Amino acid sequence: MSAVIQESNLYERLLALPENLVGEIIDGELYTQPRPAGPHASVVSVLGMDIGSAYHRGRGGPGGWWIIDEPEIHFVRDIEVLAPDIAGWRRERMPALPKDHRFEVVPDWVCEVLSPTTQKKDRVTKTKAYGRYGVAFLWLVDPLARILETYALADGQWTITGLYQDEDEVSAAPFESITIPLNDLWAGS
Repeated sequence: MSAVIQESNLYERLLALPENLVGEIIDGELYTQPRPAGPHASVVSVLGMDIGSAYHRGRGGPGGWWIIDEPEIHFVRDIEVLAPDIAGWRRERMPALPKDHRFEVVPDWVCEVLSPTTQKKDRVTKTKAYGRYGVAFLWLVDPLARILETYALADGQWTITGLYQDEDEVSAAPFESITIPLNDLWAGS
């Protein structure tokens, strides 16, 4: 019983964070970090526009997805709460958006944009959690190194499906029907 109370208190602490902080609860621990800096936010915005136009809105692509920036995903309601930089759901799996801020359907795809202060948590702690809950695809973007890594979950393990850098043009699962020029991502970083 005390573990439930303690975890519930963590979510109350997450909700009480000042607006300039992002909070997540992973493996029973509350993590906080400041809102992203300009270059990080630019990468998220450009990637969201490229993917969102084709997959969320169906312009120049197949549509059929929800592409959302910084959703609060409750893998276990109020106990395991992550906020990826961008996440995507196939609409056949999540036909409508939640009525409140809690996304309780496991996303099909998540993307984390790495920064020096979040890199370890994003690469290790969050990647393990995404795998544990069955997120099918993971992208890690490092704007300082100008690298995009793509992964697919197979038998509970992450497999690298692509490594891209600098001026590469990317067509990667689950968004193979579009090409993303990486130069566009780095323009603001």
